Amino acid sequence: MLPDEELLERRQRVLGRNAPLFYERPVHLVKGKGVWVTDADGRDYLDVYNNVPCVGHCHPHVVEAISTQAGILNIHTRYLHETVVRYAERLTATFDASLNSAIFTCSGTESNELALRMARFRTGGEGVIVSDFCYHGNSKMVAELTTCFPVPEAFPAYARKVPVPDPYRDRQGMSDEQLADHFAAKVAEAIASLQAAGIKVAALLIDTLFANEGLPELVPGYAAKAVEIVRKAGGLFICDEVQAGFGRTGDAMWGHQLNGVVPDIVTLGKPMGNGHPLAGVITSSDLVDEFGKVANYFNTFGGNPVSAAAGMAVLDVLEREKLLENARMTGAYVRAGLERLKEKHAIVGNVRGSGLFFGLDLVHDDADRSPATAECKRLINLMRDRGVLISRIGRYDNILKMRPPMVFAKEHADILLSTLDDALQAL
Repeated sequence: MLPDEELLERRQRVLGRNAPLFYERPVHLVKGKGVWVTDADGRDYLDVYNNVPCVGHCHPHVVEAISTQAGILNIHTRYLHETVVRYAERLTATFDASLNSAIFTCSGTESNELALRMARFRTGGEGVIVSDFCYHGNSKMVAELTTCFPVPEAFPAYARKVPVPDPYRDRQGMSDEQLADHFAAKVAEAIASLQAAGIKVAALLIDTLFANEGLPELVPGYAAKAVEIVRKAGGLFICDEVQAGFGRTGDAMWGHQLNGVVPDIVTLGKPMGNGHPLAGVITSSDLVDEFGKVANYFNTFGGNPVSAAAGMAVLDVLEREKLLENARMTGAYVRAGLERLKEKHAIVGNVRGSGLFFGLDLVHDDADRSPATAECKRLINLMRDRGVLISRIGRYDNILKMRPPMVFAKEHADILLSTLDDALQAL
């Protein structure tokens, strides 16, 4: 096994010196199982970050499904294959009846790019509205819309960015209804700005859990009001479910279902194949058919039989192991534990999240809620040193991000909470 220093030097030489790595001392992982990963020295880490292995690292049922199908046939979707069709039927059955067709891709980036193309085709508009702290992928079109970190592409003239409500910082005496109205009005302003420039709106593209924005408490009615404004202007609602989907919230299979609004297009990615590169777009059959007539869209690897087998196996495990129920129950258990840590440690200003997606907003002073950015960075490294992997998110990079595989249970939560307590004390 290569020493970490030598491996890092070789990595930087062939992958570039700015290829991202987590932690001040990168973790050299060699295997994983369930919610655990193991480094090159044989040390185990509790994974409280990765939603890509949605049903757990190397879940045997998913591994077997991939291996079995790979040993039989793997080919693109321009041939008939029963597994591909059955998977599309089973997946779309988890959505509203209006979302009854799937197009498979390999990544969330591809899904969001395709969704924007479809929205522009359907509406005849070009304008796109995103949040002012978002990330939806790496292609040129989607990278241009990135607002949560610098990119070489300029934010385009056809787009507008809007703030989304974070009650912890934005409440200022407003009720939920007033907050919803205040921030929905920002969407109306964005549309008016586009129209003043002669640009018709095509789509609102958001993640209704607002993960990159910092997992703020959801404001009842906000998403529905924003979507209604966009639709009245002739645009569509594209919901990015890459992080919120597949039961992560515990209360619903899809994040948008918590907001009482049905998207026109849904985009899927990361957790869909438990690490196998599988993603997709879910929308109405009439839009798929109309777009297909003019676009002749196909994806060589998207939705191939091995990918479909992986996706089917993920749905199997979600159902058989009752992982939505686990997300709800274990998530509530973690949330209660995090609330106790908030009472104990003054640096914790706010507990946030839903199901198995939760975070802590770290602040210097709860009165002015000034973000504790440096302390947050230090804390994730203290946690890494103690054998628990987490990360950080938010506009000020001060929110601990915890998003474990869905098989995360109470015994794992106890490890997380005790380790976090110790690390907070060490700060």
